[in-house]
Amino acid sequence: MMMRPTWSFSQLIAGAPEFKTMKPYIPKGLNMKHLGLFMNKTFSGRLNADKIKAIRERWKGKLVIKGIVNADDAEKAIQLGADGIIVSNHGGRQLDAGQSTIKPLAALAKEFGTRTTLMMDSGIRSGPDVACALASGAKFTFMGRSFMYGVGALGARGGDHTMTMLKRQLQQVMEQLACARVVDFPKHLVY
Repeated sequence: MMMRPTWSFSQLIAGAPEFKTMKPYIPKGLNMKHLGLFMNKTFSGRLNADKIKAIRERWKGKLVIKGIVNADDAEKAIQLGADGIIVSNHGGRQLDAGQSTIKPLAALAKEFGTRTTLMMDSGIRSGPDVACALASGAKFTFMGRSFMYGVGALGARGGDHTMTMLKRQLQQVMEQLACARVVDFPKHLVY
C-alpha cells in the first residue's frame, strides 16, 4: 500500500466492496459479514425442472440456463423452453476438480449446436481462449476473472484496459490463422 499510495487512496475513497447487483434484494441493514448467510438461504438447492417451468411461465423474454455440461441436462433445458445454454462449471469455484468446460462444449455443440444457442463460461482468460471456445461451438463467451484482475490492478480504467487487451489478442489469432470472421474459427482452429 505504501508503494502505491494513489491506488491505496482510491480504494479507500471507493469504500467497502459490495455486491451492487444484489443490493436491491438484500434486506436493509445486512452487512457483508451476513451476506454469505443470506446467499445460502436465498440461493440454496439445485435448479430443477419445476423451478425452470415456473420461471418460463412468468418470463416471456429469452431464457438462458447456466451450468449445463452434459447432454441429458441440455435436452431437459431445451424441452423446458430455454433459448440458450451456458456451458459452465462456475469458474471451478465450488468444485475445482470438475472438468474444464471446453470438453463438454465441443460434445454439446455436435448434438445441440443447431437446436439452441450455446455459450461458454469458465476457464476463459485470454483472446486465444475465446477463439478456442468459438471454434468448439460457442456463439458467445463470458469471463469475469480477467476483468476483476484488471479492475484490481488499474481501478476504473481496468475494465477498458482488459477489453482492449482481449480484443487485440483475438485479432492476433485471427490474423495468424488468416481468418476473416470469428464465425469461421471452426474451419481454421481444431481444438
